[in-house]
Amino acid sequence: MTRNGDLVRRTAAVLCATAALTGLAAAPPERPGPVVYVANLHSDTVSVVDPRTGGVVDDVPVGDGPDSVAVSPDGARLYVTDSAADTVSVIDTRTRTVVETIGVGREPSRVTVSPDNERVYVANVAGDTVSVISAATATVTDTIAVGDAPLGLAVTPDGRTLYVANAGSDSVSVIRTDDGTVTGAVPVGAGPTALALAPDCRHLYVSNLTSDDVSVVDLREGTETARVPVGDQPAGIGVRPDGRRVYVADIGSDTVSVISTRSHTVTDTIAVGDGPNGLAIAPDGSHVHVSNFDADTLTVIDTETSTPTATIPVGNGPTGVATQTAPPTPSGPAGV
Repeated sequence: MTRNGDLVRRTAAVLCATAALTGLAAAPPERPGPVVYVANLHSDTVSVVDPRTGGVVDDVPVGDGPDSVAVSPDGARLYVTDSAADTVSVIDTRTRTVVETIGVGREPSRVTVSPDNERVYVANVAGDTVSVISAATATVTDTIAVGDAPLGLAVTPDGRTLYVANAGSDSVSVIRTDDGTVTGAVPVGAGPTALALAPDCRHLYVSNLTSDDVSVVDLREGTETARVPVGDQPAGIGVRPDGRRVYVADIGSDTVSVISTRSHTVTDTIAVGDGPNGLAIAPDGSHVHVSNFDADTLTVIDTETSTPTATIPVGNGPTGVATQTAPPTPSGPAGV
């Protein structure tokens, strides 16, 4: 696989950090601090990073072409989309081993978990579908047809609504999760790639890879109400937990754009590594973690100063990023 050949399909971070990380288990007293997971598309691994020490503490082999990662709300499982294998690898975060491999649709490229920890949603970019996985049985229970080339996913904190960015249809599908019904589609910019839900669930932010902007969708009205120009080829996106800022990884500009949610304008532009695409915000909002696809690194940004504080080598072709306050203590010498 090449980055240029699969740019639309493999450039977001996935995930809605606010909903996916709700209810994480508290850190053991002897193991404080966060852990960052990075999917390495060309290494077929997930790097486990301790941002406190600035090092990779483990590399977990997974399926072919890992593209995105999502942590379960209880912190026990990490879900990884194996885009070239049409599977999802399930990692036990305590042992850091793959405990399940689940067949899904064609080219799964994004994943998120429902806040109640019961369902896992997978966007299959080449299948124009979303697979619904039962977390309890590790089996696909439903397949939902959406728009062309679905990528970004976001689920509301109450778990009732799932949003899907359709990169090939320039729209966001709205799905009622109780029965998998698509209830509508909101037109947005060109090539919508990733989604981030505001903490108050009033707005949805959509990175549009092709039109170089971010759509602001008013979820009460069900319409796009603003379009914010950012850097070239915006992909990964996240909202700080306090709701004040949106961060966007600009692949073509090697930057992260910072958007004020009050003015809907870019207030800062931060230089990072080559080909930034995946992005995840620490649960406490203190740092942004950005995967640099062409530099094989992870950049850590301090959100108070808007400055990079570390650049960490990871695997080959890092894409999706997820953060966790503190996972269960791993077995063996590889513990954080």
